[in-house]
Amino acid sequence: MNRRAVITGIGAVAPGGIGREALWDLLAAGRTATRTITLFDPAGFRSRIAAECDFDPVAAGLGAQEIRRMDRAAQFAVVSTREAVADSGIDVDRLDPARITVSIGSAVGCTMSLEDEYRVLSDGGRRWLVDHTYGVPHLYGYMVPSTLATEVAWQVGAEGPVALVSTGCTSGLDAVGHAVQIIEEGVADVAITGATDAPLSPITSACFDAIRATSPNNEDPAHASRPFDGRRDGFVLGEGAAVLVVEEETAARRRGARIYAEVAGFANRSNAHHMTGLKPDGREMAEAIRVSLDRARLDPGAVDYVNAHGSGTKQNDRHETAAFKRTLGHRAYEVPVSSIKSMVGHSLGAIGSLEVAASALALHHQVVPPTANLAVADPECDLDYVPNEAREHRMDAVLTVGSGFGGFQSAMVLRRADARGRR
Repeated sequence: MNRRAVITGIGAVAPGGIGREALWDLLAAGRTATRTITLFDPAGFRSRIAAECDFDPVAAGLGAQEIRRMDRAAQFAVVSTREAVADSGIDVDRLDPARITVSIGSAVGCTMSLEDEYRVLSDGGRRWLVDHTYGVPHLYGYMVPSTLATEVAWQVGAEGPVALVSTGCTSGLDAVGHAVQIIEEGVADVAITGATDAPLSPITSACFDAIRATSPNNEDPAHASRPFDGRRDGFVLGEGAAVLVVEEETAARRRGARIYAEVAGFANRSNAHHMTGLKPDGREMAEAIRVSLDRARLDPGAVDYVNAHGSGTKQNDRHETAAFKRTLGHRAYEVPVSSIKSMVGHSLGAIGSLEVAASALALHHQVVPPTANLAVADPECDLDYVPNEAREHRMDAVLTVGSGFGGFQSAMVLRRADARGRR
């Protein structure tokens, strides 16, 4: 049985705008959504900037009880799910609920609610022994990240496999890859999949300050995220979510669905090396790319665009540049490469799914989003990184990659559904 998985719906909550159309408008225009943090007082932190979502849960259609129950990350996921299902045109009420699967990624779960509750229970940190009687009824749900996937499953009545994938910054890619595998294996026909993270809290900022991973360019937030630029000095935190409706292709075509892309290949690897360190030769990411292309039955020469991890740290940018050269050979210098983190920041586990959504939209529009803020060349990053302005470009196959703490490396190939056979 040769089952293929295709993307038929996209929903997003992203910095710079709510919804997939707002996300694409931002990316196509090359605008940045990074600014001084407003969700808490960042005074005293080394990095005081982030890519925040201008998210109003009431305007987004959430009820009072939903808002009270759900962490911000769960709210993002539910709103994105509703948009994705509506965009797909699928009637979930007519589906066999046992044939619907949910796979949601998140790196840090309900961080904001957990920190808020600890602040209350500990009386602002003054009490070592916290008083549990001050906890909200939903505190246990905040402790268990799988509640994020549960909320999504409740939205669509999914009774098939439901999972929360947490592999750090590759969570969004890995969650989609997991869902696709379930469809290919015949366990489900429809997947609601993606990732969400709302990590913009003091504890998160303190953690990244401690390892000096985030940019201290507080005077110019709009230009702080500079992947592949010779002046880059760390990544910029972000938040958001993207959820996709992924279906078995035959059924999707039978109901006349609009298909954004086929998820043609996926692979992930680990470097078994260091929690945050990367080997300079990019071998592990290269291996994930090689296997994803092999599963897609595509030669490296078929890749038309690479949506890079592009975090804006020197270590990562040089690592994946080496990986692209290692797998694509001479074609690495001809294929456009770009990083949307330059515009929407790094939303940890969520960014992988936002990048899948961006890649699918790039295929749909035949436009490569740019790498914003790229002005000064780094001799070790010498590929075509599409600086500052989007580019119309013929694309049949897109490669999107992710790299995460713990040594995780993931790669996914998206293909126009009518572009098979090119190797």
